[in-house]
Amino acid sequence: LLFCTFSQGLADNTVIARVDKVVWDLDRPLERDCTLELLKFDDDEAQAVYWHSSAHIMGEAMERIYGGCLCYGPPIENGFYYDMFLEEGGVSSNDFPAVEALCKKIMKEKQVFERLEVKKETLLEMFKYNKFKCRILNEKVNTPTTTVYRCGPLIDLCRGPHVRHTGKIKALKIHKNSSTYWEGKSDMETLQRVYGISFPDAKMLKEWEKFQEEAKNRDHRKIGRDQELFFFHELSPGSCFFLPKGAYIYNSLIEYIRSEYRKRGFQEVVSPNIYNSKLWVTSGHWQHYSDNMFSFEVEKETFALKPMNCPGHCLMFDHRPRSWRELPLRLADFGVLHRNELSGALTGLTRVRRFQQDDAHIFCAMEQIEGEIKNCLEFLRTVYSVFGFSFKLHLSTRPEKFLGDIELWNQAEKQLENSLNEFGEKWELNPGDGAFYGPKIDIQIKDAIGRYHQCATIQLDFQLPLRFNLTYMSHDGNDKTRPVIIHRAILGSVERMIAILTENYGGKWPLWLSPQQVLVIPVGPTCDEYAQKVKQQFHDAGLMTDVDVDPGCTLNKKIRNAQLAQYNFILVVGEKEKTCGTVNIRTRDNKIHGERTVAETVERLLQLKHSHCKNAEEEF
Repeated sequence: LLFCTFSQGLADNTVIARVDKVVWDLDRPLERDCTLELLKFDDDEAQAVYWHSSAHIMGEAMERIYGGCLCYGPPIENGFYYDMFLEEGGVSSNDFPAVEALCKKIMKEKQVFERLEVKKETLLEMFKYNKFKCRILNEKVNTPTTTVYRCGPLIDLCRGPHVRHTGKIKALKIHKNSSTYWEGKSDMETLQRVYGISFPDAKMLKEWEKFQEEAKNRDHRKIGRDQELFFFHELSPGSCFFLPKGAYIYNSLIEYIRSEYRKRGFQEVVSPNIYNSKLWVTSGHWQHYSDNMFSFEVEKETFALKPMNCPGHCLMFDHRPRSWRELPLRLADFGVLHRNELSGALTGLTRVRRFQQDDAHIFCAMEQIEGEIKNCLEFLRTVYSVFGFSFKLHLSTRPEKFLGDIELWNQAEKQLENSLNEFGEKWELNPGDGAFYGPKIDIQIKDAIGRYHQCATIQLDFQLPLRFNLTYMSHDGNDKTRPVIIHRAILGSVERMIAILTENYGGKWPLWLSPQQVLVIPVGPTCDEYAQKVKQQFHDAGLMTDVDVDPGCTLNKKIRNAQLAQYNFILVVGEKEKTCGTVNIRTRDNKIHGERTVAETVERLLQLKHSHCKNAEEEF
């Protein structure tokens, strides 16, 4: 056995082995000469194995408590889940303590994870009580035998690997449940999904719980409700109703990107929302994506709402002959997109059916790729620095199943690499992780509480120009030269970016994005008229301004309410200010800037707003 050569300390800290770059059970014999690595919990692959093993523990507990049919139980980005089919009833959060208690008992028993290779026909007989496991065997297992893992009374179809025994899981928590469909198909059985998380020690679990509490306080759905930014309604699931304050944030983001477009040579276009399905057949989306599209019949033809802009932009490029002199042609589109997401997957603004993107497609010559990619990277650095985000970059290269000429791929990948090196930020290689139609740069932004989000996209595409037969006249007179398309977004979905920004700022919006920039407060009724006049001056200058003339509140209470509501600047006006044409300025953090004239205050706030300043309250 591999494990018998370890010291005890090393054994306690090791989650799994990696043999010739493949994760490997610690108790599984080595089968040949090989390279061996021992992985701890801080390794991504080891974490996935640890959480997969934890899913089996939870699956055993669920089977013993509910008696239903277990389906899939994979590790996910943060923890694991297990799906179960129940003939009657469902799973409730009230059940969590009982399931958790049984999981802890299973962990104390140190049940060994035993890898077994069994004949498919034997397994079909063994799992005849569970139609879902039989489907997996019949549809996904094409070999005479396959592996199962046993721990205690649970035997589950699984490739593995796993930790040595259930006692390796030291701290486990069940924290969420939902319903889903078998393999995500809405016409299939409804399943109960239970989520959990686990760690090698209780301290890490406590830190995770603290983090979850912070994330809960920042939840964009809660802040959106509290600040009256947006809401959802059952009559249009997955489509957000942005209230006036939320619409201000939405439009401010679009206007900011629009202002950057003008500096960077992008031309904004407006394209249709509805296309004949023939367009999507040409683009290739109909064959692979039609289930995610809203389609309908008109005059015996099938039409669909667009889920992306690129095929429409191909029609725009192709509507007349093009010359090399027009390239690069940078078309930007804030068009409304629709994707038919499953109702169970809809989550606030992060997963919706109706959304907009800061979407652009750059049609360029092969030799222009390097410069265009560099410009895209500079663009995203500018935008993300305004938001205060740091980011990670990955170059994803040619996958095993790729389309197109390998020399074209090599040339394009080299240009992407050169652009990244010139950009000067650290980047990592993701070999083989590109799309089948071209290499890409993946960008992840890091928010205020350390979470990473995928928003921006920079993707080369050799296939759409081919599918739409796009050509241009090159400088040497060849009118059959094909352009390359660069798919590019920085915000990504505007809805999703608003969710991320809401949670990143905790609802404490920077001045330029804030729907509540200024609140004017009179010290008493005799100053109400002056307060209204001041409010109008700020409003006319383009600042989001309110006035509080409620006679039922004291001055201190009004100021405190304004600070809790996250007004960036609070302007108090009394008899002195009315006489002098001034305002007395303080911030939501109770920093007092003192008395200034209305004119100079308006001018300074506009300067701070237009500079997209991150902390205008400090820099005033």
